[in-house]
Amino acid sequence: MSAFFGHTETSSRSTSELQRFLGVFRYTRRAIQLVWQTSRRLTLGLMLLTLIAGVLPAVAAWIGKLIVDAVVLAMQVHQTTGLVEYQPVLNYLLLEALVLIGISATQRATAAHQALLRALLGQKVNVMILEKAQTLSLAQFEDSEFYDKLTRARREASVRPLALVNKTFTLLQNAIALASFAFLLIQFSPWALLLLFVGALPVFIAEAKFSGDAFQIFRRRSPETRTQMYLETVMAREDSIKEVKLFQLGPLLLNRYRGIFDTLFSEDRKLILKRETWGFILGLLGTLTFYAAYAWVVLETVLGKITLGDMTMYLLVFRQGQTSVSASLTSISGMYEDNLYLSNLYEYLEQPVPIEAGQLTQGTQPGDGLRFENVSFTYPGARHPALQHINLHLKPGESLALVGENGSGKTTLIKLLTRLYEPDEGRILLDGSDLKDWHPQTLRERIGVIFQDFVRYQFLVGENIGMGDVAAFSEEPRWKKAAEAGMADDFIQRMSQGYHTQLGRWFKGGQELSGGQWQKIALSRAFMREKADILVLDEPTAAMDAEAEAQMFEYFRQHTLNKMAILISHRFSTVRMADQIIFIEQGQILEQGSHEQLMVLDGRYAHLFNLQASGYR
Repeated sequence: MSAFFGHTETSSRSTSELQRFLGVFRYTRRAIQLVWQTSRRLTLGLMLLTLIAGVLPAVAAWIGKLIVDAVVLAMQVHQTTGLVEYQPVLNYLLLEALVLIGISATQRATAAHQALLRALLGQKVNVMILEKAQTLSLAQFEDSEFYDKLTRARREASVRPLALVNKTFTLLQNAIALASFAFLLIQFSPWALLLLFVGALPVFIAEAKFSGDAFQIFRRRSPETRTQMYLETVMAREDSIKEVKLFQLGPLLLNRYRGIFDTLFSEDRKLILKRETWGFILGLLGTLTFYAAYAWVVLETVLGKITLGDMTMYLLVFRQGQTSVSASLTSISGMYEDNLYLSNLYEYLEQPVPIEAGQLTQGTQPGDGLRFENVSFTYPGARHPALQHINLHLKPGESLALVGENGSGKTTLIKLLTRLYEPDEGRILLDGSDLKDWHPQTLRERIGVIFQDFVRYQFLVGENIGMGDVAAFSEEPRWKKAAEAGMADDFIQRMSQGYHTQLGRWFKGGQELSGGQWQKIALSRAFMREKADILVLDEPTAAMDAEAEAQMFEYFRQHTLNKMAILISHRFSTVRMADQIIFIEQGQILEQGSHEQLMVLDGRYAHLFNLQASGYR
């Protein structure tokens, strides 16, 4: 009884593995649809070429038989009559030459179609990945597991769909060839067909098994792959190479890079050796099968059961048929592997997207400004809240300064305001309406933000500023107006090509800016948003000198008279200019009021202000 149950368990496990194997092929249809959507004309051309390529080899084998039989017949005629009848042989030779030319042309045309499709499909898939990225939330980008999915998708996604379709067409081509070979072989013996499959089956089983193993290794090592990519970036980027050289980090980072490679290579080496060893051993079965068939056909010829031409044809057909069976099974194995890798792409593309609901373009209480009502928030996976029970009210024309130690929650508050995250508790109101009810585009048009880690785009100066408002991205008058507001116009005018100067060192002729100049570019970017009535500056003067900072804030105050301004800064000489100051500590509002009120309170703000001011006395 136990033996019976053991057998049942083994059978059940085998069935489960078979179902899992077959289930992987569900992406084949989607890959074909993707290629069809990329270029219908090229896909149809590839299908037609596949059909032709499947038929021509059998035709060539059949013509080869006719040539040999014609030669034998001509020799017999010559021996008996002395006449040389070579015209039929020449006709068959010419026909065979045309077929071989057709096979060569088909191969070239197929390669051309595949190359063109590969380029188009690679672009399409990469665009799909990038388009998907634009719909994802900030929380997903800050999730390491999600980054693993993105890395897996990007590494193989641009080549796997076409590879899968090519293998599908190759399978179809070989199936057509096998059908034509089978038509010829069955006239010799139905058992010959069985020998074809018996010889190729072991290699197929091994390939399928090792393809699955290779995929599991690939999937498991995503974190190590990302670490390698990061180390490459650190050692080969202009914004990090200074520290790498100064602190002599090169050997340390290279050793870590090599260590990761050695670990990965060790796994690859074991798999490759096992795969090729078993492939060779099992491949011998195919060779033995062919020579068994070879001996069989030769024996039948010697016994006079088939002609010399038949022998030539059957040997050629059996060899080509065995190659087609092997190629078909290899295609199935490859399709299995491609489907596994495509699962990475569709796992990423099918990642749930947070829905940004809301249709409001105007609040229920225009002019009420911005309100945080008992707002709390905890980052995904974090143990402690980043913000707890935040309450504040900012009216149009007022300025608010956020003060506190690094990590106190100041930037998190801005992320909630811009709907990069949603509060866990409480609500944020703009003109009396919850931010969740506002149309996302309308809301973001009303907010101009410069984060402390703003992006330094490797574009033209004007384009860097134009990034602040994509609707006016190429409008040079707007660039200049925004640059004047951001105090960047003076140094831009002194540059070699003004607003058309290439920034950064990534591209030819690019110029690098100082930290303070980059910060003025970023400020100008914020002023591009003329519709914005909420301006947020996160450490906007960290790289500026004291004089530039004072000028900037004076200018800033003049240009935000009817707007809501939120400033995050560690410089209390700047903070004191704000109408309202909030001191945040560990995600909670510790003190709140004007500069004068907080100095009278003589709390944490007053202590830090006096501490900082003492350095200037």
